[in-house]
Amino acid sequence: MMKINKGLATPISLIAAGLLAMSAFVMQGGGQLQAAEAKSSNHRSFLRISSLDARKGPKFVKIGLGKSMVLELPTPVRDVLVSNPKLMDAVVHTSNRIYLIGLKIGQANAFFFDRNGKQILTLEVSVEQDMAPVMKLLKRLIPGSNIRLESVNNNVVMTGSVRTPADSNRASDIVGRFIAKDGAEKEGATRVVNMLAVEAREQVMLKVQVVEMNREIIKQLGVNLSAVAKAGNTTFSLLSNTPFSALGKDVIAGGFLPDGAYSANGLGVRSTSGNLQTSSILKAMERNGMTRTLAEPNLTAISGETAKFHVGGEFPIPVATDNNTISVEWKKFGVLVNFTPVVLSEGRISLQIKSEVSEISQEGAIQIGGITLPAIAVRNAESTVEMPSGGSLMMAGLISEKTRQAVNGLPGLKNLPVLGTLFRSRDYVKQETELVILVSPYIVKPVSNRKLVTPDVGYAEASDGKANLLGHFNRVYGRRGRLPRGRQHGDYGFIVE
Repeated sequence: MMKINKGLATPISLIAAGLLAMSAFVMQGGGQLQAAEAKSSNHRSFLRISSLDARKGPKFVKIGLGKSMVLELPTPVRDVLVSNPKLMDAVVHTSNRIYLIGLKIGQANAFFFDRNGKQILTLEVSVEQDMAPVMKLLKRLIPGSNIRLESVNNNVVMTGSVRTPADSNRASDIVGRFIAKDGAEKEGATRVVNMLAVEAREQVMLKVQVVEMNREIIKQLGVNLSAVAKAGNTTFSLLSNTPFSALGKDVIAGGFLPDGAYSANGLGVRSTSGNLQTSSILKAMERNGMTRTLAEPNLTAISGETAKFHVGGEFPIPVATDNNTISVEWKKFGVLVNFTPVVLSEGRISLQIKSEVSEISQEGAIQIGGITLPAIAVRNAESTVEMPSGGSLMMAGLISEKTRQAVNGLPGLKNLPVLGTLFRSRDYVKQETELVILVSPYIVKPVSNRKLVTPDVGYAEASDGKANLLGHFNRVYGRRGRLPRGRQHGDYGFIVE
């Protein structure tokens, strides 16, 4: 019992009272301050068990990894049993005070017995990573965020909300660096589960331009000779049919018909004199071709989500099965664009994009069982780029030039200065390709339908009289004519040449 005299308190007595109050504060387990910290981190550093609490059943507690907890029991303890000493260690300091130390992430339980072998308490302990320091760090580094972290075994679940997708990615990166290394990581377990809600989800529209110029030059020159002579029952023949191996086929496919006429462009001569019949075919052709490919797909996706775009078609490929039947698989061709945008800070956009332009080609086609399977000419590019909204970047470019030449003929005769032309064929193939892929991302927002324009604005069908007499596909209108319904500003309408 403490007796306090009334009257004026001296400084020494005030100091003694303060020290007495502080000691009482410490003896009570830290008071409100420790309770607040324990509530924020969910990891208790001091636990006092009363007789009533011990009779209620098992107690569930959490201990931070590498941290300890002081446990006070109402009665003296003689034996302590820990289910997994590798996860948690129990050190008996006094008869009713035990230190519990978290060694490894996981779950364990501890049993406490008195001198008579009676069970005093059962503790269900979960050793987890202490997320309180990380939560404080996130609150300081990511202003305006409300992030909560929950540790489950070797995984951390992130809940709450952030302002931008960049803050969500930044929070995942920060939390991932504070996760304890454990054996579960080698097994491929998920380390961080991001369930953060983004308050402002930006939408990104990607404009892709694929421009390709393909030029081809083919020159072929060859002479085919045929001479047949009969002497009694013996027939002598001379054949010189030179192929065009550089291209793999003749640009001119022709020959003599039964009536003696030539069936293709070129020069053919046939003569018959007694038992001697000769024919010669001159094949000469030059081909210049140019192919222009332009594709401008536009597609929109939410930041962090993947968008896919495909314009083209599919062609069937027969595939044999185990039951001696043939099934069909479909192969896509055309323009394919896949991209995943992530809006970063200050309006910058990170793009993971894959673009592909393909078309059916007979070059490389194969025949199986009388069925011709075409090949696909593919030009694709896959990369990750970063740029501001509205900026453009040449993601890929290609300049390709192929030149092939071949000379076929009779050995020795094809090398003669002038006459050798009659015994040889020459073909020349040159292919030039220029390909450019441009990407332009834009941060967009939904607008009113009145501000959007569809491709059929300003289109009106022509009347039957103008369609039959003048061959018009659409109605032609101008200042004097009656304008169709719609919003016309500046140059508009269709031009038919």
